Amino acid sequence: MSKRILIVLTSHDDLGGVERTGYYVPEAAHPWEIFTKAGFEVDVASVAGGEPPRDGYDSDDHVQAAFLAAGLHRDTARLAGVDASAYDAVLYAGGHGTMWDFPGDPDVARVGREIYERGGVVAAVCHGPSALVGLTLSDGSHLVDGKRVAAFTNSEETARGVAEVVPFLLADALTERGARHEPAPNWQAHVVVDGRLVTGQNPASAAPLAERVVGLLA
Repeated sequence: MSKRILIVLTSHDDLGGVERTGYYVPEAAHPWEIFTKAGFEVDVASVAGGEPPRDGYDSDDHVQAAFLAAGLHRDTARLAGVDASAYDAVLYAGGHGTMWDFPGDPDVARVGREIYERGGVVAAVCHGPSALVGLTLSDGSHLVDGKRVAAFTNSEETARGVAEVVPFLLADALTERGARHEPAPNWQAHVVVDGRLVTGQNPASAAPLAERVVGLLA
């Protein structure tokens, strides 16, 4: 029986009143391609369900074009209705929208908690680790407490010009919950694996992160 992976997307489209945002398409598309080529089943869900807002789409990237052509983004399942027991891994894709709706959403936390506590893999890339800010285990501890992680850095947020726009700085929030944040230079691919927690720093990290997830599930 093939392994199943759930990709979770944001439903938030407003970057602090500055511009429109959503999920970052390559951070879903490139892992989707890698997972499917590895023989895994992939489903896509979002916080609100339906077609989530998107950002960062490059029509010259055939992988992104193929992901959208496959239609997985058009009618995503609402996360509240997702049975986490059906999945061996979850990937929280990034995009600035996640900074608003991932941290406080109970089902973002529930799905990750249930998959992790069943022995599955929890992965998150770029701003996707905002899902880990509110993800506590059944004993009340934060999943990231004592674990090494990567995530979009304060330096990258400043370089992007929105450090004063986002509701919090992701690296700081993870550190406050006990994580050991390990930054790499801006925009370099960087993936950290700590047991069954796999995190990536930025868009360039999405494909190598997916490869590490495949390795853990093989």
